[in-house]
Formats: sequence, structure tokens, C-alpha cells
Amino acid sequence: MINLSSTPAANPLQRARELVLQFGRNATSYQILNPGLELWFSRQHPGVVGFVETAGGRVVAGEPVGPFDDVEEIATEFETASEMHGSRVCYFGAEEPLAHGPRVDRLLLGAQPTWRPTSWPGILQGKSSLRAQLARARNKGLEIKSWSSTLAAGHPELERCLGEWLATRGLPPMHFLVQPRTLERLFDRLVFVATADARPVGFLIASPVRPRNGWLIEQIVRGTDAPNGTSELLIDAVMRHLISIDAQYVTLGLSPLSRRSGLKETTARWWIRFLLGWVRAHGRRFYDFEGLDFFKSKLQPESWEPIYAVARDRHLGLRDLYAIAGAFSGTSPVTFFARGLVRAVRIEWSRLHKYLSRRWSLSSRTVT
Repeated sequence: MINLSSTPAANPLQRARELVLQFGRNATSYQILNPGLELWFSRQHPGVVGFVETAGGRVVAGEPVGPFDDVEEIATEFETASEMHGSRVCYFGAEEPLAHGPRVDRLLLGAQPTWRPTSWPGILQGKSSLRAQLARARNKGLEIKSWSSTLAAGHPELERCLGEWLATRGLPPMHFLVQPRTLERLFDRLVFVATADARPVGFLIASPVRPRNGWLIEQIVRGTDAPNGTSELLIDAVMRHLISIDAQYVTLGLSPLSRRSGLKETTARWWIRFLLGWVRAHGRRFYDFEGLDFFKSKLQPESWEPIYAVARDRHLGLRDLYAIAGAFSGTSPVTFFARGLVRAVRIEWSRLHKYLSRRWSLSSRTVT
């Protein structure tokens, strides 16, 4: 959905893409081009904001995209326009400079791992378990190939893999900065496809972070037939490609609630910090925060960048958390988590049923 109220005459999506490629330093910048986000354009600066409107207010994807020195002024202009619309604003996934600007209330959301692609061969050389995973996938006949965005866009075999992958998730499909439907708007993205016997079993999508000469590995999808080591082999392929094009930066994106940045810096009130700690401790039924964090850490990133939720000139509150939940769910957070609970029960019942069936089969053979 495109907000045309303050849009130049040119195609708004194309205009946003040009701004993102020129000024998008935040790792999430390119994701504002995904389906489901509204686009607002500054009248005072070359800048764009990608956001979602929810019952709790407007949630910005990352931060405003524009010249580094103008980001705070673009944010102020957007907040003023939002107030006139009757909406408050919070930023999810903010880095610099917005997270440490004046009069901000920030909540540390987690951290994103980063590498220089040229460090990857050395990491592999020193990590035997990683080499074993790559060998395991290759021994299963897995091959990785780069596909053009034209070939990959809407490809039925990739859509099949995506559907199989989404069916294994503990929650219904989420949106906003984890939008699964990236195959609809690939544009400048890189696509690497894992095939077994010439049949796709998984794929990886990477988005440009051009001002940093870098890339965000935005999505790694595994179909039901993908062998162990598929994700690692996809990452290895994209790392080697990035070395060949002299890229300087790559990230796997936010690891929610990760403590690996080493920072405890936050100005959010104690009860919000307590709530996030509770989610980390008890939310694994819906989302495996620790598993995702462990997977990224075993790839031995060179650094972890802190990522924040930010409110300017006020405190973050429960309404902001509700708005963020609404942005990711695409519906009422209460409805979304109720559906997630039902889905989790079904998955657990399916696993229990398979386990009991195996035990019953083994017991029958023993008796016979």
C-alpha cells in the first residue's frame, strides 16, 4: 500500500527504491520496499519512511531513509505529519544515528551479527563442525546456484519451498520486517537456490545495503526435503559471491532478544524490560529465540550490532508494544497469538501422534 498524500509525481515505489539504494545505511532499509508497508516522502529532504499503521500507532521499519545528517529532521517531519493524522510514532530496528539522538527513549531489542565477507574462508578453516555441515549437504547431492531475479520471481518451485517452510513455523506467517513474500519484489536482491537432483529444496535471498557496500541475508528457506547443512551451504555460497564482488559488509539481521552485543544500554522503563525478559524465557513455544541466536553465533560473526526500538520526545509504552505486535502480525495481536496457540497445539499433537505410532509399531514387532 502506497501513501500518495506526500509523494512525488514519479512512481512512488521506484522513487523509494532510488532513495534506499542511495541512502539506506540501516540493514533493514531495503525491506521498506516489501509488500504491506506504506511509504511517506519528505517534502524538505530527499527522504522516505516505510511504516505500518496499526491500532496502536505508526511503526517505522528501521528508521527514515535519507542523507545521514538529515535523518533526525526527516523523522521530525514524519512525526509532525503523523500527529496531524492522529497517530504516534515508534521506530523498530533503529541503529545510528536515531537510537542515540537527543530526547529518545530506547529499548534494546537484540543484536545483529556482522562479517566482512573476506573473513569467511578463515572462519571455515578454523571451524571443523561448520565444514562438516557443508560436507554433509554436498554428500547428499546438494548444489547451490545463483538465480536471476527474473527467473526467481514467483517461481512455483520456490513458492512450494516457502509454503513447506511456513508450515513448520510455530506462529502463523508474520509480516513487516519478516515478510515472507519477498519473491514478489526481488528487484536488486540476490537469490541463491539449493537443488537436489535438479529440484529446488531451499533458497536464500539477500538485500543490498549499498551505502555500506554490504548485504542483508534477509531470508533462508528450507523445504521439507532439504538435508542438514542446507542453510550453511547457502550462506557459504553467498559469502563467496560477495567476496568476488568486493562487498565489505554482510549481516544475518536481527537476532531478537540476543544479549551478544554486550550492551545493557537502554532507557526504557523497568516493566518493559521485564516483559521482554519474560518473553525470552517463556516464548520459545511460539518462536525459538535462543535457537536462532545459537545458529547465527556458530557462524562466528566478527561483531554484533545493537538494535533498538525508539520513541522520540516521550517514553515507550504498552501502546507501542501493541503497535509493534500488530505490525508483525498484520492483525489484532490477540487474534494472532490465539491462532498461534491453536497452531502450536496442532503441531505438538502431530508430533505426539507420530511418536506414539512409532512406539506402537515397535511394540507390535517385539510381540510378534
